[in-house]
Amino acid sequence: MKPITVLIVDDSALIRKLFTDMLTDVVGIEVVGTAVDAQDARDKIKRLNPTVLTLDIEMPGMDGLSFLEKIISLRPMPVVMVSTLTQKGAGETIRALEIGAVDYLSKPVGTQTAEAWSALRNDLIAKIRAAAQANLSERRTVKPAAIAALPFNPSQCGSNKIISFGSSTGGVEALRDIFSVLPANCPPIVMTQHMPEQFTPSFAARLNSLSQVNVAEAYDGAKLQTGHAWLAPGNKHLTIVKKGRDFICKLDDSPHVSGHRPSVDVLFHSVAEAVGDDAIGIILTGMGKDGAAGLLHMREVGAYTIGQSANSCVVYGMPRAAASVGAVMQEMPLHEIAPHILNVCQQERKKSHAAN
Repeated sequence: MKPITVLIVDDSALIRKLFTDMLTDVVGIEVVGTAVDAQDARDKIKRLNPTVLTLDIEMPGMDGLSFLEKIISLRPMPVVMVSTLTQKGAGETIRALEIGAVDYLSKPVGTQTAEAWSALRNDLIAKIRAAAQANLSERRTVKPAAIAALPFNPSQCGSNKIISFGSSTGGVEALRDIFSVLPANCPPIVMTQHMPEQFTPSFAARLNSLSQVNVAEAYDGAKLQTGHAWLAPGNKHLTIVKKGRDFICKLDDSPHVSGHRPSVDVLFHSVAEAVGDDAIGIILTGMGKDGAAGLLHMREVGAYTIGQSANSCVVYGMPRAAASVGAVMQEMPLHEIAPHILNVCQQERKKSHAAN
C-alpha cells in the first residue's frame, strides 16, 4: 500500500521541523516536503503531488484562508489547517472548515509537558490519516445564507420533541448546512461537536448568524425551548435533565468518555434517560466511535435515530460505528436530514390522531 504523503506548509521553521520530526518513522506516512508560504506550496504541490496538506492559517503574502480557497476550487485535496488557540484563530479556523478544510490542529503554545507533546503527535497522526480517507466529493460551496428555511408548524408536532446532534470531523460543515434550513420555530436542539473550548464560542456564534434558530453555547440551567439550540462548550460534557415539565442543560468536568470531553455518548445517554421516546438522535460525520453507545441507548428507549450516510460524510467513522451496533434506524444523505426531522415530528402528530 502506498504511504500517505504529506506536505507541511508553515512560515515557522520550528513548526515545520516539529511536524516533520513527529511524522518521521510513522508507518504509512511520509513527509515529502515543506513549504514556507503559498507560492512555495503551490510549486511543491504540483511537483510532489502530496496526499495531504497541513496548512498554516497565518502566513506572509497570501494567507492560509485565501490559499485554501484556491486549493479547493482548483485542485481539491485533503487539508488540515494549523491555527492558534486565540479568538482570532478560532474564527479563522471555523471559516477554513466551511471553505473545505477537512480538520484542524492547534499550534503548541509555550512550554509543553512530555504528555502534551505525545498527545499533539498522536493528534497530528490521527488527523492526517483521517484526512487521507476523507470524502471530498459531496462538499458544498453554496452559501447557506441564500437558502430558505423549511416550513414547520409546531402545532402539528404530536409531542414535545427534542433533537440531539453528535458530530466530529466534518461536523462544522454538516451542522452549518442543517442549521441553514431549520425554521425559527423548530423543536429544541442540543448538540455536541468535538472542538476545543477556545473554538466553541465562535462556532456557536457562526451557526447563530447563519440560522433562524437561536444558537448559543450551553450553560448550567439553560432551558430547552422551541427555536433554541445549545452547543456543548469545549472541555465540558453537556447533559440534559428533567426539572418539572422543563428540560435543563447541565455541564460537568467528569473524565473523558470515548476519548472526548465533550462526548457525544454522554449527551445521547442523558437524552435517552431524560427524554425517552420523545427524542430524535442524529449522528453525523466524524472520526472514531463516540456516540454509538449513546445512540443505541436512545433507540432502545424508543427515540428515533438517524445516521448520516457514508457518501455524504467527510469521515464515515462515527455513523459507521453507530450503525454497526444497531443504533441507527435510518441512514440518509446530509441534505435530507433537516426536512426528515421535521417530517418525523409531523408523522408523530398524525399517529397520535389516528390512535385517538
